[in-house]
Amino acid sequence: MPLVNPLPILKKARQQKLAIAAFNIHNLETMQAVVEGAVEEMAPVIIQTTPGTLEHAGIPFISAMAKAAAEEYRIPIILHLDHCSSFAIAVKCIRYGYTSVMIDGSALPYQDNIKLVAEVVKVAQAAGIAVEGELGRIGGTEDDITVDEREAAMTVPGEALDFVQRTGIDTLAVAIGTAHGLYKGEPLLDFDRLAQIKELVDIPLVLHGASGVPDDSIIRSINRGICKVNIATELKIPLAEAIKNSFKVNPAEDDPRNYLGAGREEVKKVVKRKIRLTGASKLLKR
Repeated sequence: MPLVNPLPILKKARQQKLAIAAFNIHNLETMQAVVEGAVEEMAPVIIQTTPGTLEHAGIPFISAMAKAAAEEYRIPIILHLDHCSSFAIAVKCIRYGYTSVMIDGSALPYQDNIKLVAEVVKVAQAAGIAVEGELGRIGGTEDDITVDEREAAMTVPGEALDFVQRTGIDTLAVAIGTAHGLYKGEPLLDFDRLAQIKELVDIPLVLHGASGVPDDSIIRSINRGICKVNIATELKIPLAEAIKNSFKVNPAEDDPRNYLGAGREEVKKVVKRKIRLTGASKLLKR
């Protein structure tokens, strides 16, 4: 099947208190790991790429690989642009077949964030593409953009309602205490804030920075309205460790199919575990 718009699945997830796992990929092997893991779990899946990954691999190549995966397997596959602050890049991804884009103006003043997001929504809606916005700032680092945890502003529930109404976004990424990258200790999520946002905002909510968040906190977040759970760092680590181990076992290794293949298998293990955690497989059952 072709790449699909995530909205129908996300709305179903919201109704059933489930979520879709969304995984950041960087190359062929990580995309294969994500798709194969989802196929083995019989679950819909979201493939995500940041602007940094697109600069590294190229939008046409990422798009072509994702389309090939979607045609090969009979599960819903979504191709999503993650943490993009550029109107031009978002539009280019839409033209190349992305079925969901995140336009991230969270670093901008509130009114400027609304303006930027609304402009992308106008283009995306004409193309039948879903748009994710973000209100509040997630701590940590993503694509070399760092937000100090002490300065990371939580999403204000009342502002969330205003933001959704004025931008027309389809999904909202909320800041409730998560961070990009590795946590120094166990993250303390503001579940009461999340519950308040869910009561006010009638669209699917997204949890960024979910790598390293304890399983029970992920489940509590899903029960309180999170419908999409983003995983990035927890894929990078096993990939890197598998490659390092390949060279440790065989310092003369020179075949990328071997060390990248080993990395792919380790990443797939994480993908399958996260899919089971979110309950995404249940979304394909009648």
